[in-house]
Amino acid sequence: MTTISKYHLQFFLLLILCLSSCKEETQRLSNYAVHGLDVSHYQGQIDWETVLDKKIDFVFIKATESDSYVDSLFLKNWEALKNTSALRGAYHFFRPQVNPKKQFDHFKKIVQLDSTDLPPVLDIEVLDKVSKEKIQSSLKIWLELATIQYGKKPIIYTNQKYWNTYLDTKYFRTYPLWIARYNHQKPILNNQKKWIFWQYGNRGKLEGINGFVDFNVFNGSKNEFKAFCSSN
Repeated sequence: MTTISKYHLQFFLLLILCLSSCKEETQRLSNYAVHGLDVSHYQGQIDWETVLDKKIDFVFIKATESDSYVDSLFLKNWEALKNTSALRGAYHFFRPQVNPKKQFDHFKKIVQLDSTDLPPVLDIEVLDKVSKEKIQSSLKIWLELATIQYGKKPIIYTNQKYWNTYLDTKYFRTYPLWIARYNHQKPILNNQKKWIFWQYGNRGKLEGINGFVDFNVFNGSKNEFKAFCSSN
C-alpha cells in the first residue's frame, strides 16, 4: 500500500467517523444542575407542559433576525412560557452587513422583557463578507443599545471558534457568554474567558417536541443560576 493510499484511507475513516457522530442523538449531560433549551420555528408547535416536566430550567427563543424578520412562532412560544417554571430569554440573529441600529430597533419592537426574564441575547455566528473590525464595531452598537433599553447586559451567543477568532477582546469579555460547542468537552476559550451557558448538542430529543432540539447547560449550581438571573 502506498503512502498516498494510506492517507486516503485515514481520511475516509475520519470522515465516516465524523458523519456518524454528527448523526448521533445528543444525550443530556448528567453532571450539571441547570438545563435549558433554545428553540425557533424549526421545532414547530411545542407541547410546553410536557417539555417543562423534563426538568428544563430555561429556554431561549428566537425572536428576530436582521432588520425585518420575525420568527413565526416567537410570540406563541414567548407567551406560552410566561409565568412557568422555566425562565425565558429572547435572541436576535445578527447580520453583520445590516445596520446595527436598525437591527436593534427591530428587536426592540418585538421583544418586551419582564423583570424575571433572562437578558436579551445577541446571536453572532456569520461573517457575511464583513471585516473583523466592522463586525466588532457593529456588535458594540447593538449591545450598548440593548443595555440601555432593557437595563440588563446582553448575553453574547456564538461558537467557540468564532469567539476565539473574532470576538476575544477586552470589551466583549465583559459580557455574559453562551458558547456553542457540540462536544462532550467543555468550551475552551482564549484568555480563560468563562462561559455562562453551553450549547453542547443540536440533536436532542425531548417528549413534547417533534424532531431535534438544542440542549444547553448553565455553568453553575441552581443557586448560582438564581444569582445570575437576579443580578442581570
